[in-house]
Amino acid sequence: MGRIVVTEFISLDGVIEDPGGAEDYEHSGWSFEFERGEDGNKFKLDETLDSEALLLGRVTFEGFADAWPSREGEFADKFNNMPKYVVSSTIDGSQWNNSTVLEGDVAHAVSKLKQDQEGNIVVHGSAQLVQTLLEQGLVDELRLM
Repeated sequence: MGRIVVTEFISLDGVIEDPGGAEDYEHSGWSFEFERGEDGNKFKLDETLDSEALLLGRVTFEGFADAWPSREGEFADKFNNMPKYVVSSTIDGSQWNNSTVLEGDVAHAVSKLKQDQEGNIVVHGSAQLVQTLLEQGLVDELRLM
């Protein structure tokens, strides 16, 4: 059985959007202005290497699908090759290899995913999806940075 692990860069006032500054949002780049340090970088790498799948909302998925396929290295290789699940009614998932769109009721689809997928299913960003998962009691662990 899989575990839903939510990992977020989040400010004290609740901002999680576009921490790296790749998009044109009001608060773009807010998090990556600060150095994580060696321990923070190791934490994120270990977290990624320990992930068995990604679960993302549409907006985060589209941002990741634009960014990660062109990157190289251990972190990028893991992101690009592991299974990815996206909650959306407007895209087909073909933008990024090994991607599947979860259809129908989110709670039901994610519950089934937890039953079918082993290991950590990690959610990055995806604020609306995370809120739904929390409300439905589907999150097994929150990691806030």
